[in-house]
Amino acid sequence: MAQRSIEVLIGRLLTDEAFRAAFLKNPSTALQIFREAGHELTPLEITALTAMPSELWNEVADEIDPRLQKANLAKDRID
Repeated sequence: MAQRSIEVLIGRLLTDEAFRAAFLKNPSTALQIFREAGHELTPLEITALTAMPSELWNEVADEIDPRLQKANLAKDRID
């Protein structure tokens, strides 16, 4: 198990709005990009992460102080 990678991934899912949106849209692709960045995840960990209810990530993220969040400024732009 790559416990440190799981900790980093969960932290990122809860504090990085753009990454969370990408994960919710396509978990496999988001996790592949995460792994390509040098993080280790076992097949068991990937299965567990993708089996979790998707609404959980947004619900928990909503409880985190906004000062600790990385906002997705792209969604707020007016084009």
